[in-house]
Formats: sequence, C-alpha cells, structure tokens
Amino acid sequence: MSFPYPTLMVQGTTSDAGKSTVVAALCRLLRRRGVAVAPFKPQNMALNSAVTADGGEIGRAQALQAVAAGIAPHTDMNPVLLKPSSDIGAQVIIHGRVRAEMNARDYHQYKTVAMGAVLESHARLRAQYAAVVVEGAGSPAEINLRDRDIANMGFAESVDCPVVLVADIDRGGVFAHLVGTLSCLSASERARIVGFVINRFRGDIKLLEPGLDWLEAQTGKPVLAVLPYLHGLYLDAEDAVQGPTRRDGKFRVVVPSTPRMSNHTDFDPLRFHPDVDLRFVREGEAIPGADLLILPGSKNTRGDLAWLQRQGWPHAIRRHLRYGGKVIGICGGFQMLGNHVDDPDGVEGAAGRSQALGLLDLDTVLTREKRLAQVSGRCVFAPDAAGAAVGGYEIHMGVSQGAALARPAFEIDGRPEGACSDDGQVLGTYLHGLFDDAAACAALLRWAGLHSEHAVDARALREASLDRIADATEPLLERLLALGAASAP
Repeated sequence: MSFPYPTLMVQGTTSDAGKSTVVAALCRLLRRRGVAVAPFKPQNMALNSAVTADGGEIGRAQALQAVAAGIAPHTDMNPVLLKPSSDIGAQVIIHGRVRAEMNARDYHQYKTVAMGAVLESHARLRAQYAAVVVEGAGSPAEINLRDRDIANMGFAESVDCPVVLVADIDRGGVFAHLVGTLSCLSASERARIVGFVINRFRGDIKLLEPGLDWLEAQTGKPVLAVLPYLHGLYLDAEDAVQGPTRRDGKFRVVVPSTPRMSNHTDFDPLRFHPDVDLRFVREGEAIPGADLLILPGSKNTRGDLAWLQRQGWPHAIRRHLRYGGKVIGICGGFQMLGNHVDDPDGVEGAAGRSQALGLLDLDTVLTREKRLAQVSGRCVFAPDAAGAAVGGYEIHMGVSQGAALARPAFEIDGRPEGACSDDGQVLGTYLHGLFDDAAACAALLRWAGLHSEHAVDARALREASLDRIADATEPLLERLLALGAASAP
C-alpha cells in the first residue's frame, strides 16, 4: 500500500486531546500495511523523556510511537525537547542533547534557531521513510505563540503538509473547541485542515450525528472519524499522571507527587499490578500508611527536596521505616536519600547546597553533563533477587559518591549501580524503568514485602494497547486513503 501523504500532521484543539494516541495508532496501522513510517514531533514540552538508540533523549510519546511503527526511537523524531525546571524556565534539548537553560522569553527568541533543527530532522526522516506522521503540541489556536511557531501551523506551513484536527469530546464543548480553533487560524492554515477527529466518544452515535452534520455544514470540513473511549490502555504518558490508580490492591505503594516529578511512567507496571494499590500524594494531602514508599525522579532535585520537607515527608518516611516499611528512591529520589545535594554551578536553579534525608551514606554533586544510556543487567539487592534481569535507562545530571555505594542494588553492564542501606530497608538507583521487567518487578515487590503469584509484563501490555488503539482508528485511515485517492491527479 502507498500512503498519499508523505507528511501528515495531527494537531489538537487542546492539550491531551489525543494527538499522541492518534499518531501512534496511525503508525501501527501503516506498519501493518507495509508502509515504512516514522513519528515526528517538532517541539515537545515534557518531563517524561526516553533515551534513544543514538544516545540522546526525546519525549516518551515519540518513543512509544516509534514502537508502534516498529522502529528504534531516534533523536530526529523529537528534535526540540523542553523540560521545565521552574514555572518560567526550562532545559532546552536540541537533537537529544542539552543546549541551554532558558526562560520563556529567551526561548521565544531562540525559536528561529530551533526551527532549523526541526527542518533538518524532518528532512532526514523524509529521506528514510515513505511517510512521516507528525504530532503537534498544545493547540494551534494559541495566537500569542503564533509568531515564530515551530510546533503547530508554523511547521505545517513550512513543509506544506495537510493537518488533521483532533478534539476530545469527553471533556465537553467539542463543537466549540473545533469551531473556535478554526476561527483563530489564518485562511491558509484553515485550508490545510483536511478534516476533524472526535476522540474519546462513549454513548449512542445516533445521538451525536445531528451535531456532526451541523459541524460539517458550519465549517465545510468533514468529520473523518469518531473514535471510542478505550478503558485500561497501557500507554506511556508525557505529562499528567495517568489514572485512576488501583484502590483494591492489598499492597499499598505511595509516591509523593512532587512539583517537578519526572518519568512517572516508572510506576505504570505497579498501577496495573492486581495486588498493588498505587497512590500519588499531592500537595496538602495527608500522607497515608504504606508498605512501600517510592521517591520519584525529578527535574529539580533540590526544589522537590524542599517541597518534601515542607510537606512533612522526612518525618513520615522515618516513621514508615521504624514500623518496618521499605523505601525506594529513583534518580532524583535516589539523590534525595543521601546526606547532601550540591549544585555549585546552578544547574537546576540557584547555586547552593541542600541537606537531604540522610538515609543513605552518600553525597551528590549536580553537574552540567547529563548521562543518557539504555542499560541492562541483574538485581543484586537481595539474595532471592540475585540474577533477576532488569533493564531500563539512565537520564540524570549528577554524580553520587559515598560508602553506601559499596552495597549496590543492581549490576548494570558489568558495573555496580545504586545503593542499599545496611539494614536492607532503603534502596536507591539511577535506573528508570526498573519495574518494566517482570522478574525485576516481582523481586523488588518481594523485597518490599509482597509475595504475589501475579506478574505484569509491561512490554506485552504496551503492545496489546497499541493494537487496540490501531483497531479503533482503522476508520480514520480508510477515510484518509479515500480522500487522498479523490484528490490525486
């Protein structure tokens, strides 16, 4: 099969309208039909990132879309990644590597340089693949960001590609979102929209049809597909913590939802484990009792550490340990478990030193150089875990040193990694994705006190979910093929 659109862009009326999911579904469908396809997102803002085969980092959604397309994730699939470190500043990553820390105003001026990187990556993908399916960012109706736009219509206009506009009916106001978005666009931008997708519909389609007729008459644009609300999907999310989490598991895992928490997808295997009740505790909420506490990764370790201290977490963690509970720290959370976190160069904000939780005898110095690596190895944190395979990725700025490292948690690529406390209650690691391998997940939960017959195969669940969304999106592909055939000379 040939696909009539060498580059097709999917934009949304809002954030979380379903752009990432639609792109992933189209990539899986085109792969099924033998089309060499690659995902692409010009600019992404997310704290959840993935390490690529070429040693860089991109948004997790593009890594997931690459899996859907049956190809290895590459930095060209997301040439500009912004990782917020404060309300007004972000780390700017170009072609997978940290370029600078910028505030919003400086980055807006920098967009002309960033657009060059975007067009370079798109050109390379177009040379390698028969089709490139592009995900926009946020909404094209953000007129305050139209100048120098590289994420939505600015990109579409530059490469002259058609656009599909997605809206989420589940949040309400779907017709207003679509009509209102169109009204904010220029004539040339409106012209390149080939049609609409209404996402997350549940109910009787007959009751929706009068609205669809009105929408098509009002805008002159076809509704290409109405996609159903699919429950229980296991897909990597970029931004908000996906829920709801389980409330019926017998083993309670509690995670503080810190302001700059990164890579919360680490916890997805626990969210889907039938014996685990996973809870994220937000600002101002009471800290519940738990069997296992996990400190997550962070884009601003010292800032999130200060947040934990203000919220009373140090006292709660020490009480939890006195009663025999277990604690895991991942990446930034690992750094917080030590004695101090030093940032002499102001890598994550103002230069300074923070007293950490003192649960592991180590100190961390934040550095400008970021470690990015896909890794694999085995568990060594407990005798009954020895040999269990573990894999994942490292993505951090900072070097930890201290006596605690003499008792590692894992052996990764032949080297010791992480640390365990002498009493066996506290474990720290730089390894993201440590629960993705079923054997490692079972071993970690067993160490924490859960002896379960169930196992969660994260990769199998992800593949099954990609197939589900692809099956549901088949009508959209058929409509696009029909439109392409009708417009062919």
